Amino acid sequence: MKCKRLTALFATIFFTLTLSACSGISVNRQANKVDNWTHIKDRGYVVVGVDDTFVPMDFQQKDGKLVGYDVDLANAVFKLYGIKVSFQTIDWSMNTTELRNGTIDVIWNGFSKTPAREAKVNFSKTYLDTTQVIVALKKNHINSVKDMQNKALGTQSGSSGYNDIIDYPKVLANRIKDHYPILYDSFTNAFIDLNAGRIDGLLIDSSYANYYISRQKHPERFTEIDSSFPKEQFGVGMRKSDITLQRKIDHGLDILAKNGTLNRINLKWFGDKAQSPLLKK
Repeated sequence: MKCKRLTALFATIFFTLTLSACSGISVNRQANKVDNWTHIKDRGYVVVGVDDTFVPMDFQQKDGKLVGYDVDLANAVFKLYGIKVSFQTIDWSMNTTELRNGTIDVIWNGFSKTPAREAKVNFSKTYLDTTQVIVALKKNHINSVKDMQNKALGTQSGSSGYNDIIDYPKVLANRIKDHYPILYDSFTNAFIDLNAGRIDGLLIDSSYANYYISRQKHPERFTEIDSSFPKEQFGVGMRKSDITLQRKIDHGLDILAKNGTLNRINLKWFGDKAQSPLLKK
């Protein structure tokens, strides 16, 4: 009798867990098919997926606090609508998967617009223009892309720089050692290897490069080389179904450009080097 009761109990628990799991999957799938603005508004917060090592866009200080250009900008936009921002650290190589699964609402983290990404997500207006550069130590005598012949090149896994290497092999892939870059989970680790001489050059976004080099004890030791890859545009990525969210973010960016907030955030993080197309109108 006791055995039957235990069997029934385990069956109930299994059924409940299975139902909960299926319910979670159903909610995530639904988030990918409907306009979620009302749900986000009612919930009171939006979940923003970030790489918390991407200086200066989103990164953790020594005290664990998340700061950065995109942190300030996202908070400023959603504050206009009375919505708080919950920043969720994700595996950057899985960013569009996290979005599609409904675990995050937007990708706001120096997210470059590319044809491959535009096929999977909707983008906001471009709020920052940037380029890919090769950072090297001057002592390595790398002054052009040609100087990377048979040299070890590093970049972040899943980054737009990595995509450029694959999409435009004649620029770098055909030159570098093994015809393939050394991949890192974060640019922080890549810079450690660059300084230690384990790689000869690092393909990285110019905004990160400028910020990192300017804060080194000896910035004069570094050099930046134009990679010859196409210029990039940063935008906010969201699900194809979130039309209202896209419209709200675009409108918010326009307001911040007009009231001076965007310019103040630019100056705070990039000085006079920021290139924001929204401020050129």
